[in-house]
Amino acid sequence: MWFDKQDDRAVFLDRRRERHAMNRPKRGTVEWTETDPDVLCDFTDMPFRDEAFDHVVFDPPHFERSGKIGFLAMKYGWLDGDWREMIRAGFKEGFRVLRPGGTLIFKWTATENPVSEILKLTPMKPLYGHKSGKQQQTHWVAFLKPS
Repeated sequence: MWFDKQDDRAVFLDRRRERHAMNRPKRGTVEWTETDPDVLCDFTDMPFRDEAFDHVVFDPPHFERSGKIGFLAMKYGWLDGDWREMIRAGFKEGFRVLRPGGTLIFKWTATENPVSEILKLTPMKPLYGHKSGKQQQTHWVAFLKPS
């Protein structure tokens, strides 16, 4: 997603710091995926003060059925346990660290759970959204935190 992962304006966080080699037999290759965040933490409990950012991108895991060992889970993480509560807490935390008048961009791929159900997990009202990808299943949703 990032054009420049070294851009000083961005802080990338994840609860994982991992590197995986994944065999791609159909391609005859090995593909490496690496998760190397600037800040190692959970998005439901970020180590930032209230209203610290003008812009937040919330891109949580969105695969529930891929399992913990599949290619998609290794690359993007997975939903597990009471994940709806986890997403709800992630929205709350994202808005906590966002300044009034700031934007939160939410990314969700609706292959397993429709975005309409996920948006019910926050009381904030989306401003607009956009579908992308070959099958139009990735949703980008913009929120504007009230001043």
